[in-house]
Amino acid sequence: MSLAIYANAEQCGVAAGQYGAQRLREVQARRGEANIIVATGASQFVMLATLAAAPGIDWSKVTLFHLDEYVGLPETHPASFRKYIKERFVAKLPTALKKAHYVDGSAADPSRVCAELGAAIKARPIDVCFIGIGENGHVAFNDPPADFTTEEPYLVVELDEKCRRQQLGEGWFPNLDAVPRQAISMSVWQILQSQCIVNTVPDTRKAHAVKISIEGDMCPNHPASVIRLHPDCSTFCDEAAAAELSAITRKFCRR
Repeated sequence: MSLAIYANAEQCGVAAGQYGAQRLREVQARRGEANIIVATGASQFVMLATLAAAPGIDWSKVTLFHLDEYVGLPETHPASFRKYIKERFVAKLPTALKKAHYVDGSAADPSRVCAELGAAIKARPIDVCFIGIGENGHVAFNDPPADFTTEEPYLVVELDEKCRRQQLGEGWFPNLDAVPRQAISMSVWQILQSQCIVNTVPDTRKAHAVKISIEGDMCPNHPASVIRLHPDCSTFCDEAAAAELSAITRKFCRR
């Protein structure tokens, strides 16, 4: 895994978006089309805006999968990740995507949603995966202790209180009771199947999560630590998110 640290969140997001765009152009140059995973959350605002505006990508030949969604939340809710992706990313693209696979958290049978998405993603291996890290060290909605063993692409998961408080703190919900307790999430195993991972993690609130993910034990209690196993994962942080990293880690990172 490579690590790059930038002065602020804006520079971090721009660098991550530009890097991801270049990797997409390389994929399309080789075979014409590409498959991507897109994350949501406040940490991804600048990265996604940069990616959507990047030149030289034929979006009509890109298939999108998204990472996760709350169970029981309608798409009209301000916190809906389907709403987020459509408004903040898909609507900004110069052309329509070839296909978008959204996680329908409001469906009557979440397990069926998992099965259908799992079949779709198995048929289209992922070229570039855009993710972030939660305040509790989660990746997607795989809260600690995460399931490192399942090979199911999508799971119904329980959200821990720290994760739910993060969503509240970001202003998506009026109170903690309003934050759903379950979500449909892409599994850790499936994320690691991506050919390239672009991990964007700005903000001082993420400092401890960045530290345990990069320098802590690689274990289910530190879900995002598993990305260190990936041969082509690039993490983009700002100085605030990198504040707890050791001097030796910072010395060997890119800037």
